[in-house]
Amino acid sequence: MGVKPAIGRKSNKNPPFFSHEFVIQNHADIVSCIVMVFLVGLMVQSTSPVASLFISLHHNVTGVEPTRETPKGEPFLYEAGWKDACAVFFYSLVCIVMHAILQEYFLDKISKKFHLSKSRLSSLNESGQLVVFQLVTLVWGGDAILREGFIFNISQLWDGYPNHPMSFLLKLWWVVQAAYWIHTIPELYFQRIKKDEWSGRIRQAAVAFTFVGLAYGFKFQRVGVCLIVLHALAEFVAHSYRLNTILRGEREDYLDKLLGLLNGAVFVAVRLCSLVLGVLTFYFGAAGAAPLLLRLAALVLLVSFQVYLMFNFISEAIKQRQEARQLAQSRPKREKKEKPKKEKVKKVHSEESDLPEVDQNTNKTLRQRQAATVKTK
Repeated sequence: MGVKPAIGRKSNKNPPFFSHEFVIQNHADIVSCIVMVFLVGLMVQSTSPVASLFISLHHNVTGVEPTRETPKGEPFLYEAGWKDACAVFFYSLVCIVMHAILQEYFLDKISKKFHLSKSRLSSLNESGQLVVFQLVTLVWGGDAILREGFIFNISQLWDGYPNHPMSFLLKLWWVVQAAYWIHTIPELYFQRIKKDEWSGRIRQAAVAFTFVGLAYGFKFQRVGVCLIVLHALAEFVAHSYRLNTILRGEREDYLDKLLGLLNGAVFVAVRLCSLVLGVLTFYFGAAGAAPLLLRLAALVLLVSFQVYLMFNFISEAIKQRQEARQLAQSRPKREKKEKPKKEKVKKVHSEESDLPEVDQNTNKTLRQRQAATVKTK
């Protein structure tokens, strides 16, 4: 009977070329070769324009395209455009390679050390990847917010709309956001995810990509980066809490309680801050600059999403509390059933201890004879 290789780990067998097993086992190497083709094409003069369409960022609004000979001075500013779709495709390939590296060199070793079941292994792989991505989103996006000065001058979120040019790092951040959620779709096949889990993960990727695409396409990049960073903070804490729950098993510890309280507090705070920021930007700040229908649609979409997340969080908390209460109620019954046996044994020993030593030895001999008789029968 053959043994299937673990997720993200290569097998010693050599499957036929272009078969499903061959593609799954070697998808990271195949995608790496495609990425190298683009990079080599950038070095060749005849193919450089095509390769740069996928690798470089375009739609520069400063009037000068950045090159190696361009002197350092004012930062280059960019806007959204159709060429960004090519960059999203290329960086989605990079995300697949990074996903495979994280899976093979970190998550697979953790799962091997803790001997997790299939369900826990799937949850570990999902939360492990999302923890890293949300941390990168949080740090990178937070750095962009501080550099642009949005946190100290909140009116910049809507002043001058729709002329909101982006710096190089901020535009690259948006491209990577879209690329990550696109790469999660082929990863369902590459990582051998069960078919019954596909719908939930595809829904999550579709909602995230839709939010990124709408905010980027309708030039709400400034308020969008703030909302996504807030959401990344809540998701990072939530998946850290989930990872701790997966690895600790049934054991309860102080860290689990601390992460549980932190998860609830951060989740509620992020939802409230997102609602306040959305109302302040779309209802008050952008009034007169953006069309009324666009502002109302964006606000309704944001509020509906926050309410949906809050409803799911409350439902999950109630479900966990009911399960914990049922578990707590079942424990005393087991203890009550076990107590009479212990008391009966103690009672027999106490009765024998009250007898003289000769009678105690006689009872002991009778018990040994009865046990020997039962064995011979």
